[in-house]
Amino acid sequence: MDPVTDRPETLARPAEPAQGHDYDSFAEAYAADNENNLLNGYYERPAMLALAGDVAGRRILDAGCGSGPLSAALRDRGADVTGIDASAGMLALARRRLGDDAALHVVDLSDSLPFGDGAFDDVVASLVLHYLEDWGPTLAEIRRVLKPGGRLIVSVQHPFVDYAIQDPRPDYSATTSYTSEFMFSGQSVPLRFWRRPLHAMTDAFTAAGFRLAVISEPQPDPAGRELFPDDFDALSGKIGFLFFVVEVPPSPAGPDE
Repeated sequence: MDPVTDRPETLARPAEPAQGHDYDSFAEAYAADNENNLLNGYYERPAMLALAGDVAGRRILDAGCGSGPLSAALRDRGADVTGIDASAGMLALARRRLGDDAALHVVDLSDSLPFGDGAFDDVVASLVLHYLEDWGPTLAEIRRVLKPGGRLIVSVQHPFVDYAIQDPRPDYSATTSYTSEFMFSGQSVPLRFWRRPLHAMTDAFTAAGFRLAVISEPQPDPAGRELFPDDFDALSGKIGFLFFVVEVPPSPAGPDE
């Protein structure tokens, strides 16, 4: 079955929230699939990097880093990256990729973050938040560890996709869960997601004290066309993921500034 044309729900990329320990059982298979496929390697990850822009010298927290491909790309661009994930198996793969001296920590995004206030310039959350029922505590902690003027860069399953794929069609205005099956190296894995309307997402950001800077629905990286000609064209014409950049307001200027 074509994951782009026949199964829009498979646009979701498995990530690392509260059930992170479950990922230990298929971490290797997931990482191999995630590394260079169209949806991750030539669509979601390039879009996150484009939104991040020039990250040289910036302290970045990769929240739900998985096996570390986004962390590696950010580090290659000069960022000082810290990765957290609820899955020890995923972090073992990230350490293999990033080296023994990489700053990697087993942390569930539903819990408090083990970092000081204002520790980071940016936080990236790549296809993670749609695994959480309640964004409030997580966003509050992310805002706490961001410095004034810092950014949270997010990708999530597009709410319009979540609404369209369900039969019977759900109540768009409600926050509800559903489960999809994914195949990794022949292993069937059920994963649970939480769908919510667009306004619930933006309301959650503003309630946590963020200012909305960007909402993006990007196209896949043209470099993927030659590798995935059929799926590339199909993905280019469909709704996929939704991307946000939200910012912590800067500190008030002092009297001499």
